[in-house]
Formats: sequence, structure tokens, C-alpha cells
Amino acid sequence: MNHPAELAIHRYMEDAINGDSVMSENTIKQVATDVSDALSRQFGKGKKRGDFKLRMSNVGRPTCQLWYEKNKPELAAPLPTTFMMNMMLGDIVEAVFKGILKEAGVKYEEPEHVTLELDNGTSINGTYDIVIDGAVDDVKSASNWSYTNKFESFDTLAKSDGFGYIAQLAGYAKAAKKKAGGWWVVNKANGDFKYVKANWLDVDKEVKKIENTVDTLDDNKFERCFGPEKETFRKEETGNLVLNKNCSFCSYRHDCWPDMKELPSIMSKAKEPKIVSYIKIADKYNVS
Repeated sequence: MNHPAELAIHRYMEDAINGDSVMSENTIKQVATDVSDALSRQFGKGKKRGDFKLRMSNVGRPTCQLWYEKNKPELAAPLPTTFMMNMMLGDIVEAVFKGILKEAGVKYEEPEHVTLELDNGTSINGTYDIVIDGAVDDVKSASNWSYTNKFESFDTLAKSDGFGYIAQLAGYAKAAKKKAGGWWVVNKANGDFKYVKANWLDVDKEVKKIENTVDTLDDNKFERCFGPEKETFRKEETGNLVLNKNCSFCSYRHDCWPDMKELPSIMSKAKEPKIVSYIKIADKYNVS
């Protein structure tokens, strides 16, 4: 375990399973209020998704993606209808998890709206999730794959942080004048949870990266952050080039790579092969 509170949560959950603990009415009401607020936020009127503004939640994303959001938001791939449900699942997980923390006796400070003032005069706003023992923590819900692979450790998260979670946490810590703690991660598939400590996070270094992002967007010159990757199959290179993993969830990948072809894996012999985003297919495969 990476956080003392993890043991307290496990004990509380075990007592709940055995019928030896009861969640207080006040906590239940708070969880319900948080979920109600999330419903209003996600489904309320007057909010148009896609309006560009630098926020703590997006400032750590690749500058090429942010350039598109700023200049050509109309070229984004349509969001799936499951998007709203997925957002709500994250909000519900956060609300319930915070209720469990409270009932487990873990003392924490409630969310607070903060402003990060950069040296270049830019202000970036955001609201952190919780503070425990003087350190800012984020609560994240994750797919089984992300829980197992991306959130295995701080190092694995840092290697593929397309959503900018590290910069987000650093920005919160700097703005709140507190330590950067880490991430409470809940597996949406089975309810597992763990704490991923931001033990190698250099807050000042990350804030400098945020300043560079702001400067790059002010210059307003598009440049790809990632090139294509060499495809491998059974640890052998195939000769094909595929979309960089960091670009997989970018809504602008089709416009950024207009010749990209999303096809069933050429190499796979499976009955239902996975879809692969090919940037270049070697001539030997005769794929039109």
C-alpha cells in the first residue's frame, strides 16, 4: 500500500460487507448532493462543449491537440453517445469514494477553486478534488486496462500521460501552495482501488512546462507532438507505420493524419481482429 488511508478504507469496506458499519445520514446526503451537482453540470443547459479555454484539467495535454481545440474545434470527431454516461460514472465514483473516505475516518479538505498565476501573466483556473495530510490528491476512475497499465505507478503514468494528469496535479499543488500527493484510482470494471503516489513529481518543472504550453498556443503555430510508430507483430517489425499511442484518443487524429486508415489488423489471424490506425502500409501487403 502507498498511503496510510488505504488500510482504513479496506477495514471500513470489510465492516460494511459484514454488516458492522453503517454510513451516516449526513454522509449519504453529501454523496447524493455531489451526484446531483454532477448531473446538473453534465446535463444542464447553457453549456456548450468545445468552447476553448485553458483550464487546469486540459493544460497538460499535447499542444497539437490544444491547437485544434482553439482553432478548429469543428473538426473534432463526434463524441460517442456513451460519453455522457462515462463522465457521470467518473463523477459518481468520486462522490461515493469521498463518502467512504469520510466514513473510514480519513480526514480531508473539501474541493477548492484555485488559480495558478504564471510568470507570463496567464491565469489558469481549476478545482482540485481533495487534500489529505496537506497534499493535493485527485480521484480518478479508470478502465481495467488503464488501472493495470497506465496507473501502475508514477513512472508508467508519466510515460503516457495524454490527458495531462501530472500537469493538472502539479498546477493544483502550486496554486494551492500545498504538496502534490497523488491519485486515488478506482477500477470501473471491478471496484478495485489504489493510491498512486506522485513521488517523482517536480512541481516547478511541470509548471514551467505549463508556461511553455501557453507560449506555444500564443504563437498559434501548429506542430505535431508525436510521429507515427513502427508496427510490431510477435515482437517483429512489420514494415507498417501506425498512429502513435499518445494520439489514440485525440478527437482530431483524422484531420491531423488525413491519409490514416483504420482497418482490422493486417497481421492478425483472429476471427475479429482489433482495429489498427495505419499511417503507412508497406507495399508487400497489397492493401488498397
